[in-house]
Amino acid sequence: MATIRLLAPVLFAVAALAPAQIIDYHQHLYSPVAGPISVAGWKGVTADELIPLMDEAHVSRAVVLSTTYSLANPHKPPVPNEREAVRKDNDWMSAQVAMYPDRLTGLCSVNPLKPYAIEEINRCAKDPNLRTGLKLHFGNSDVDVDNPSHLAQLKRVFRAANRNRMAIVVHAHANVNFNPPYGSREARIFLEQLLPETPDITVVLAHMAGAGDFDKFTQQASAVYADAIARHDPRVRNLYFDACISATAAEAPPLAQRIREIGISRIFYGSDAPVKGNLPADALARWHNFPLTAEEFRSIETNLAPFLQPVPPR
Repeated sequence: MATIRLLAPVLFAVAALAPAQIIDYHQHLYSPVAGPISVAGWKGVTADELIPLMDEAHVSRAVVLSTTYSLANPHKPPVPNEREAVRKDNDWMSAQVAMYPDRLTGLCSVNPLKPYAIEEINRCAKDPNLRTGLKLHFGNSDVDVDNPSHLAQLKRVFRAANRNRMAIVVHAHANVNFNPPYGSREARIFLEQLLPETPDITVVLAHMAGAGDFDKFTQQASAVYADAIARHDPRVRNLYFDACISATAAEAPPLAQRIREIGISRIFYGSDAPVKGNLPADALARWHNFPLTAEEFRSIETNLAPFLQPVPPR
């Protein structure tokens, strides 16, 4: 989940979007099991609860990212029968999005370091409500791309997603609580070692390649990808970013500049977990404080990801 922080209000042009046009690419549902693990004392949020919040913000469609990975967080108390619990939690997500197929697109999730990870990815790929994609959370799963064994397992997971034609949305920032290295070096590893494993699918870096803030580490990491895009590096051909992010008043101008360097067409709007203070309408209002033009806001909020586009008949 991104750190929620208010941006000092500044008057910028805001796109006057008609109702029911916005696509939210970074939204979550939380099961009764995953909810309390993710936020202490929280019961979670269901599709029936999310849809009215989307309507209030004029969000027509949301990509809802499973938080099943939280059940296998190595820094949380172990969940009994973890493998079975992971399966049931992804199944809960499937049932939720099935109730609103025209509004919600579900992505399954798993801790990529677990021995059952690829088995679960293959299982999700057979589920019509989850086969669109896979959500990975390197921070929550305590992934370290500088660790050779972790990197080798990640390559296997990325290959499995590519084989199943499942898009990947990845929170690539390392665990923020234990401060392992994250920045330019880790972004280059991702670019050079992991993206080549996904030539046939869309990969979305959540939070502009960070953890929710546009801090110096996120700026360093995103600069690596912006440079690769400017050089027309073939490895970033299918790389996108979601702008589910907070920024201080000082960070907002360089964030807007980085968005433009990457390219508006590669940026998706995202709001993150619908918790108090960050309901979809709250997140959208804060997003509109960034120094972007009305046209840029409109384009980002309505960009259609390849994995949401209709599949042509064979």
